[in-house]
Amino acid sequence: MYEKTFPNKRFKITLEFLEKHLEKSETILDLGVENPFSSIMKENGYSVKNTAGEDLDFDQSGLKKEEYTAVTAFEIFEHLLNPFTVLQNIKSDKVFISIPMRLWFSPAYRSKTDSWDRHYHEFEDWQLDWLLEKTGFKIVDSLKFTHPTNKIGFRPILRYFTNRYYLVYAVRQ
Repeated sequence: MYEKTFPNKRFKITLEFLEKHLEKSETILDLGVENPFSSIMKENGYSVKNTAGEDLDFDQSGLKKEEYTAVTAFEIFEHLLNPFTVLQNIKSDKVFISIPMRLWFSPAYRSKTDSWDRHYHEFEDWQLDWLLEKTGFKIVDSLKFTHPTNKIGFRPILRYFTNRYYLVYAVRQ
């Protein structure tokens, strides 16, 4: 079903990680508007509701309205100025988060055409770990993986060997 190409490799790894830790009977609040991966979660039997597209830096009310057993935030925290406040306002005791990791050979992503599509944070793994710890979560499982590209050059070669994504399952202590 999924190839080993972007974003399919990332989707396959993320779905396998989610299936390892979350029962299909549990409900998910997926941070961000409906997206290709929230559709994949639904196609695979999960009950998923997305936030409405509100700016979570300013408005966390959607996190408090819904009933859910887990929160997913796949490639969301790097777009937020204040992921700390978002984590504080999550009602669930389970979170699944993935982030693109900061790479020493590549600057943070910044779209030239979209003011929302930029990375304010490209975390190192220890920074996300610390953020979770500081907001009362304990990491149960984590996984790092690469993001190869089909381009030619020095940086594309490094992407075959350098972990790009960090995926975490954490529970509130």
